[in-house]
Amino acid sequence: MKPGNGLLAKRSDLMSKVSLFIPCAVDAVLVSVGESTVRLLARLGFDLQYHEEQTCCGQPVITAGHLDLARDAACRFISIFEEDEVVVSPSGSCVSTIRHDYPRLFEDEPEWQRRAVELGQRVYELSEFLVDVAHIEDVNAHFSGKLAYHKSCHLLRALGIDHQPQTLLKNVHGAELVPMQDDHVCCGFGGQFSIKYPYISEAIVGDKVKNFLASEADLLVLSDPGCLLNIRGYLHRNHPGRQVKHLAEVLAESV
Repeated sequence: MKPGNGLLAKRSDLMSKVSLFIPCAVDAVLVSVGESTVRLLARLGFDLQYHEEQTCCGQPVITAGHLDLARDAACRFISIFEEDEVVVSPSGSCVSTIRHDYPRLFEDEPEWQRRAVELGQRVYELSEFLVDVAHIEDVNAHFSGKLAYHKSCHLLRALGIDHQPQTLLKNVHGAELVPMQDDHVCCGFGGQFSIKYPYISEAIVGDKVKNFLASEADLLVLSDPGCLLNIRGYLHRNHPGRQVKHLAEVLAESV
């Protein structure tokens, strides 16, 4: 769908409310990603809802192996969001946790598993929602220069999201989406991995940044907060003049 006045009015042809799930890293550190998500969806005409009582989806405790704590977090999350028609988040890894990990957490609790599965079917990553659900491929964003895209592991491998963010970037006016070598390779974050194996993690992110610089792109774009923290930190320490941004920031900046 091309942009126009219809996108800036309330969308009666879609669900009336979009519930926002803003992950921990975004809420605490990457505030501009959350703000950009809100600004973008609001300008596209969606009626936004935010549950102030929302907390972590439980991904950190799942990866740390604390499954009892993970089930507590999952129960709370399900109870808060299960009445919502659609839930949108700017974090592919968190969406993957809800969609794939929650049902596994409740293998021995059929009722909770049913509730988890039903909710997971209505939780979407931002680009997935825009392209696959709302059928919006052009948000009338503008950027003057070249963009490269990093394919975050959870988006690409766990959720199968690949063409959606790239479609949105290809339709950014004034921008050129350029290829980057090994764009599908991990950036080295991996949650607990980067903490337990910092030297390996830094070597991996170093290779990612080398490929970004070699692409001659002006900006590296990605769709997961963890990758953003990792790559932005490396750039800040080693290439302070180069930038990486979340997809939501790029799409919302000039809309």
